[in-house]
Amino acid sequence: MAAAERVLVLVARASAGAQAEVSVRLGREALTRFANSRIHQNVDGESSHVSLRVAEDGRVASASLDGPLTDETLGRLVDDALASARVRPVDPDWPGVAAPAVIEAVDHWDEETAAAAPGDRAHRVADFVRAAGGLEAAGYCSTESVVLAFANSAGQAAVGRATSADMDGIARTATSDGAARAASVRLADLDGGALGERAATKARTTADATDIEPGRYEVILEPQPVADVLSFLGIYGFNGRAVADGSSFARVGEAQFDARITLRDDVTDPGQTGVAFDAEGTPRRPQDLVRAGVTSTIIHTRRTAARAGSGAESTGNALTGVWVAGAVPTALVLAAGDQDDDALLAGVGRGLLVTDFFYTRVLDPRTQVVTGLTRNGVWLVEDGRVVRAVRNLRFTQSYLEALAPGNVRGVGARRSLVGDGWAGHALVPSLHLGAWSFTGGARG
Repeated sequence: MAAAERVLVLVARASAGAQAEVSVRLGREALTRFANSRIHQNVDGESSHVSLRVAEDGRVASASLDGPLTDETLGRLVDDALASARVRPVDPDWPGVAAPAVIEAVDHWDEETAAAAPGDRAHRVADFVRAAGGLEAAGYCSTESVVLAFANSAGQAAVGRATSADMDGIARTATSDGAARAASVRLADLDGGALGERAATKARTTADATDIEPGRYEVILEPQPVADVLSFLGIYGFNGRAVADGSSFARVGEAQFDARITLRDDVTDPGQTGVAFDAEGTPRRPQDLVRAGVTSTIIHTRRTAARAGSGAESTGNALTGVWVAGAVPTALVLAAGDQDDDALLAGVGRGLLVTDFFYTRVLDPRTQVVTGLTRNGVWLVEDGRVVRAVRNLRFTQSYLEALAPGNVRGVGARRSLVGDGWAGHALVPSLHLGAWSFTGGARG
């Protein structure tokens, strides 16, 4: 917090009327990577990052700093930001900095994870490799800790901290790959042996995969593809900027989803990770995006809330820096159901069990049509039983349609924390969906 306050003092000295907001992020990131069943890289580094946004006479600019936080470096940061602002045009949509507000006490922190040594990660890698039972193994185990301080010229100030640990690995035969992953606030929660066994089982059971005709199939999506679906819905749908420019599907108050779907952006959930305020210092309060199938909330930054008018307020979803896409949900939580894995399978007449999605790209944000590939294990399910492995497929599917009323046939009881590929994690179960459109093989 001292560095953030120091930046505000320097801004006030250089420009008495300027508004300013500053975030200081101090972190440690460590990664142990393995390939060919051997550890081949260990990276462990500390970082310090400062983001500053200033507004002088309605002219707004940002600057950032990586490295030592000295009076000299912070002074240059302030000078650069103000110099940039003074040559910019007036920003008519500048909403001003956030007023003081109470930040909820959220502390997703584990001391052992923050202090994890290379050997702590290596033990989990060794367990993964042993459990793979002679199959070639590759992947990583990572730990991260961050302490974040925010302050602005209106008097808002906040400090938060969080840790996270992730393990992602594959086991490989000559013709197939199987994947398993886990994430948590605590490194101690990651069981390398269980993950290695799961990955190896997937690899062995897909070694003799055969083709299947493209078409519409029931699917069971495991947590990784579920997180992919929800992240696209969040970025392109519930986002206030997308609503304002007409590219969003979201219509608050309408039953756009199956009644089994209740989706929140909730950093306070015990199974999540992260800090309780955003890059603008706004509290990240829990938001119901979908409640029992009904679209409930549009998320905002301060800028998109001001543009929306009608009493709209920031929901605490701004990211550090200039984020042209607007508000981003970074702590998605999908409500669990009451079905274990066997019960989900039992409900499938004829469909596919899918481990992962890969290389997904949105084709039409308004209809949420996305194309992508499956990988790391796909199986044909008939009458509630896994029949055989099938080769990877390309799909072209509306994510919105996939979760539409009547199309969600089952929701898993067990949830997993999954990195969502944007800026956070999603806490999600597996889903049984009534129809998914596969358009070809992985090669075309």
